[in-house]
Amino acid sequence: MEELLALRHSLELGRYDDAMLIINDMEEMARKDKINKIGSFLEVLLLHLIKSHAERRMTRSWQRSIRNAVYAIQDTNERDSAHGVYCDSLALQDLIKQRFHRALQNASDEAFEGKYVAKQLATIIDAEAVKVQALDYILNGYPESED
Repeated sequence: MEELLALRHSLELGRYDDAMLIINDMEEMARKDKINKIGSFLEVLLLHLIKSHAERRMTRSWQRSIRNAVYAIQDTNERDSAHGVYCDSLALQDLIKQRFHRALQNASDEAFEGKYVAKQLATIIDAEAVKVQALDYILNGYPESED
């Protein structure tokens, strides 16, 4: 809110260079917020994919969570006015790498009823396969046949 007040003040005083700097800061904050939201949904997606790979099964609840996370990521990633995305495939790959460990930690609490810590769970799964599958679902959608 204070950014809007500062913007108004700069415009009222005719300080357009200052106003543009504030607008740039606001755009960057909004972009970071979108990427953070994508990352949060990505953690949910990865959590359930990790559990599925580890336990070699898929529950309806996990399917629903994966599908909903994919939809949320796709929706959040779309830029309304520019008809583009906030994160292209390379940025998504980087975000998957960044958020994977958090998802693994959370999955270790749930997979096999919390029997393994994250390091142990990591040895049970093919982390790269999970990451590739997550990216594929985001870019190409959750397959209808898996419902």
